[in-house]
Amino acid sequence: MKKNDAFAPSSPIRIAVETDFISAQSNPERNRYVFAYTITIENIGTVSAQLLTRHWIITDASGAVQEVKGEGVVGEQPHLRPGDSFRYTSGAVLETPVGTMQGTYHMVTDDGSPFEAPIAVFRLSVPNVLH
Repeated sequence: MKKNDAFAPSSPIRIAVETDFISAQSNPERNRYVFAYTITIENIGTVSAQLLTRHWIITDASGAVQEVKGEGVVGEQPHLRPGDSFRYTSGAVLETPVGTMQGTYHMVTDDGSPFEAPIAVFRLSVPNVLH
């Protein structure tokens, strides 16, 4: 499992990412590489906030881009008080053994102020493909 802290210093939200290659669901002969990613979202600010939507940009090694937009994460729109965290696991399927993901969570504070929590780029890769 690879870890990445995708944290923007100006954001009250810290996002940590762990990734795994799922070989049992992958089929390299058919250019199918399945990855799981576990995200931990932590409110390090002083105001409660709720995650409303997500926007992902997934890029494989050939430059193919998938955009994923939707409400919440894994069917939930977590509300995070200061100090709270929310953890979930989801997945992505690529046509190459290496790719990247990045994105944003659109959030709103309890007083109605919207903001974006950026998710820094992180890599998805089959073990031992990269040095």
